[in-house]
Amino acid sequence: MLLEDENAVVYGAGGSVGGAVARAFAREGARVFLAGRALATLDRVAEEISADGGAADAAEVDALDEQAVDDHADRVASEAGGIDVSFNAITHGDVHGVPLAEMAVEDFVRPVSNAMRTQFLTARAAARHMVPKGSGVIVSITATTGRLAIPQVGGTGVTFDAIESLCRQWACELGPLGVRVVWLQTTGLPEGLHADQFPDYGTGAPMTREQLVAWMTGNTLLGRLTSLIEVGNAAAFLASDLAGATTAAGMNLTCGSVRGR
Repeated sequence: MLLEDENAVVYGAGGSVGGAVARAFAREGARVFLAGRALATLDRVAEEISADGGAADAAEVDALDEQAVDDHADRVASEAGGIDVSFNAITHGDVHGVPLAEMAVEDFVRPVSNAMRTQFLTARAAARHMVPKGSGVIVSITATTGRLAIPQVGGTGVTFDAIESLCRQWACELGPLGVRVVWLQTTGLPEGLHADQFPDYGTGAPMTREQLVAWMTGNTLLGRLTSLIEVGNAAAFLASDLAGATTAAGMNLTCGSVRGR
């Protein structure tokens, strides 16, 4: 198993991405510490992991709250003997469908501010426990929006750019201390799309879920979109020793939507 006997914290583990990554980490042998705002949702993911023979603990944690993040990381490290992997997949409060010229500054800034706060807090909490051991992996997630110019996405693209930049900065400071920092870059994830109506994103008319999936798929080279299983498997690989030479870099899971640098 790729992560046998390792301790992994997953923030936003009750969501579709966080849950998929938590399940993948557990399948690969990690003890998974699920963190999020909705304990009932976390408990369901923990029960699924336990039913499959994995080990999972759930805790209510606001990943935007400095004290809550630090206290939880300290508890995990004390109970489990350390933190080997940290993955952050919390939502940022993005607003789509409004042109920038008409958008309230609060709606534009919110995802950038939330992402920077939570990514910094969770990475710092993990680093403080990883550095003394001289090992550990911090993993984040971004998407095509951070590289492609797409209208009506508000602060989302800037947010993903900022996450990748922050990861590079963490990597240059933590690399000499044995800690790697990496991220996943995905397409839109169909399994996480639950609304019936979506903005036009420059196509000229609002889209249904089916139309949005078809539009996103048409922008790929593989003719399909990233699945949650692929996100989980890629996260497990990046967090493992098999990717031990990788830091300050993202894994391109965009099915060819993003082509090179």
